[in-house]
Amino acid sequence: MSWEQNLVEDEAGVERVVKSARRVAVLGIKTEQQSGQPAFYVPDYLARAGVDVVPVPVYYPDVTHILGKPVFRRLVDVPGDVDLVDVFRRPQDIDAHVDDIIAKKPKAVWFQSGIRNDAAAEKLAKAGIQVVQDRCLMVDHRRYGTR
Repeated sequence: MSWEQNLVEDEAGVERVVKSARRVAVLGIKTEQQSGQPAFYVPDYLARAGVDVVPVPVYYPDVTHILGKPVFRRLVDVPGDVDLVDVFRRPQDIDAHVDDIIAKKPKAVWFQSGIRNDAAAEKLAKAGIQVVQDRCLMVDHRRYGTR
């Protein structure tokens, strides 16, 4: 299988990623104080839908819990396996996280709506990680997540 097949752009592939995402680390999650922003309400939706959400905020150094869960500062510090890393970072800020993501070895990485970084996606895909770009996980979870 070539690495290009890890760049998920077809609906069947998106559906597979969504359905296999039981434990999702949210990189760049916001806090309850930013509840009107997608980086909070999307993971809040996922948690309410039964997904195990692991908060990995980039800011808010004093925050210890989001959505009632302990926060981790780096993906590699998250104990256990992660099915999916949901990324809420500006495209130009993703490169700084690529090595951390690869070290964690999630099955897939999801760049939220409006977020594309083809170079980072290629590097992740070559490391054997599936990548979805520029899609809203909440929208696709509503579409495919119910079993």
